[in-house]
Amino acid sequence: MTQDKESVSAEDSLIARYFKPLATDRGALGLVDDAAILPSLGDDIVVTTDAVVEGVHYLATDPPDTVARKALRVNLSDLAAKGATPAGFVLTLALRSKEDAWLRPFADALGEDSRTFACPLLGGDTVSTPGPQMVSITAFGRVPQGRMVGRTGARPGDLILVTGTIGDAALGLDVLTGGAVTAALASDPAAREALVSRYRVPQPRNVLAQAVRDHASAAMDVSDGLAGDLTKLCAASGVSATVDVASVPLSAVAAGLIARDAVCAETLLAGGDDYEVLCTVPPAQSDALIAAGRAVGLAVTAIGTIVAGHERPRFFDGQGQELALKRLSYSHF
Repeated sequence: MTQDKESVSAEDSLIARYFKPLATDRGALGLVDDAAILPSLGDDIVVTTDAVVEGVHYLATDPPDTVARKALRVNLSDLAAKGATPAGFVLTLALRSKEDAWLRPFADALGEDSRTFACPLLGGDTVSTPGPQMVSITAFGRVPQGRMVGRTGARPGDLILVTGTIGDAALGLDVLTGGAVTAALASDPAAREALVSRYRVPQPRNVLAQAVRDHASAAMDVSDGLAGDLTKLCAASGVSATVDVASVPLSAVAAGLIARDAVCAETLLAGGDDYEVLCTVPPAQSDALIAAGRAVGLAVTAIGTIVAGHERPRFFDGQGQELALKRLSYSHF
């Protein structure tokens, strides 16, 4: 991690105390250089980057360990959707202050996740900021040459599959900000906590990366909302889609809120931060991908079909009526 020219010793001390212990990979060079070495091993290197900004992607009151996990995991989620195996990451950290009470749990959680997901810290940069804190991570992954799963391979007739459940993170944010879900779950603290956890700590689906690589024709992760992200995938592939909203997998808590009319389907379909894998699969390959998920304890659900055309995807309810979604996804601008 590079040094701030105006405060070399202070930043050196910060790096040595919190982040050098995480940089155990030989290519990190002990964080004493301005660059790192990432051997290609004959594979293609997949590169992805995402930043999480205080007040946008996490709340100022969120615990620092959850901020660290989210920052790394949103990038790991991208790698999973590309069918890539994590290889390492670099970190840029913009801090208002260098308090141990925040940095220690942040660094400890980041180190734990880097070991859990076999994605070591390779280097980065630390800077000061008078504004909101920001954590930016660029992650690297490996795939066999020519095997990365992009967004452009969906073809008419492919099934649309999604991992896990949809909408919990949006509900968790609603709980944290005192929205309608808070009142609806006033007597169920366990349900509120489960939703908050989905928002604060994503569960990247890296255990399914090889199966995605082996069976999917196109894939991406659901970060900004299922409806909007499917629209992006279809646009990249030059196709359209139909989705059976009743088939979209929901947690028991989310399904209960829908049944009570406490939230609407659009809230779940357009909410961000799910970090599930959305992929298209030729029908003959779908059972294999679903079975691969089952083998690692991860539900994979078919929710629709890719069709010819260039209009945006259409969403139908259980009675076959098309839903007119006013909002497709979260937008930064």
